[in-house]
Amino acid sequence: MHLEKKAAKIKNAPSNPRRSKYCRARLVGRQFINDLPYNEFELYWVITYMNKNCAQDRNWRNKWIFRRRFYTEIKKMAILLHPILNAYQNVMDYSDVRVKDWFLMSSPLPTLCMCLTYVYIVKIWGPKMMENRKPFQLKQILIYYNLFQVLFSCWLFYEASMGGWLNGYSYRCQPVDYSMSPKALRMAHASWWYYISKFTEFFDTFFFVMRKKFAQVSTLHVIHHGIMPLSVWFGVKFTPGGHSTFFGFLNTFVHIIMYTYYFIAALGPQYQKYLWWKKYLTAIQMVQFVLVMLHAFQLLFINCDYPKAFVWWIGMHAVMFYFLFSNFYKENYMKSKNKKVKVESNGNVETTSTTKKTQSSKTGICFISQTALYEDMDSDKIYNGYTTNSDNKLRNRAFLDRVKLK
Repeated sequence: MHLEKKAAKIKNAPSNPRRSKYCRARLVGRQFINDLPYNEFELYWVITYMNKNCAQDRNWRNKWIFRRRFYTEIKKMAILLHPILNAYQNVMDYSDVRVKDWFLMSSPLPTLCMCLTYVYIVKIWGPKMMENRKPFQLKQILIYYNLFQVLFSCWLFYEASMGGWLNGYSYRCQPVDYSMSPKALRMAHASWWYYISKFTEFFDTFFFVMRKKFAQVSTLHVIHHGIMPLSVWFGVKFTPGGHSTFFGFLNTFVHIIMYTYYFIAALGPQYQKYLWWKKYLTAIQMVQFVLVMLHAFQLLFINCDYPKAFVWWIGMHAVMFYFLFSNFYKENYMKSKNKKVKVESNGNVETTSTTKKTQSSKTGICFISQTALYEDMDSDKIYNGYTTNSDNKLRNRAFLDRVKLK
């Protein structure tokens, strides 16, 4: 009733140009206007809009109404997000104060934005930009990139070793040391640099796109590289040390072997004969994930002052990637076909027990898909013991010459 009386008073106000200020004074100048719900404020707007004394204030009033509506929607959104924001703040209260001011550590949003940007580039923008362009020749860049990754991984492995895993850490139960001791800070810094290394690995996929190897940019490959920086961010934010850093410690060692393979492969086809151990890379990765699983899940059966959430997070990562890698290994190295071609009178050459490995990009995880990047850098060379098209053409031409002579 109080609002209706005010509205009626405004509607019945006499026509007087000097009373145009009355509208603004009564509707906006008073403090109670700021506390009105939107539906009640709209009642005032409709009545004053009908009053000719307020005609000159219509433009201003429309802006005010829009602003009120916008603020009302923001308040509704804030009410919905309030529990989520409270939960987020409660979780962040458990973070490590030592890393609070480190680069990219104040909030997960920058990391999330970079991961989403990575996905957008390799799945949408990159293929579109390369659609009508020739593939880039990146031999020299790949050589230096892989050499950098080898050296970077060696340094990370050394820091993780001296930070604890080869310098006093327990492989059964290792709580996080949140102190300011040199050893604890060394492991925290090693964890942060391992987090940074996940961004440098984005270039693995960028090189696929630049060389138009779109088949290698599979969904699982992108998911793996896209989710790892955010996953490691939470590890650095809450547990920059302790039990779960075993994954990074072991992973950097595997990366030394992996990027060494890439480095040799990028040097050229003349070095392919030294890469006979290619299939063992997959086995090394599988052993890595088994060790991580056993190391993580053992805390579920013993008392250890370490967050169980990170135990499950690291352990399930290892389980998922183990099955992906084992599937690749079965498809590429355990399913072989032995073909015997008999020598016939037309001069065909006999080949016995020729094993042909099937190329597969279904999994597309890490080095699995990247290996193909170096196996086809020069289509006129020999890779892994198989002759290419140019060699077959020469062989067929020689055979035809022999037939003509006969």
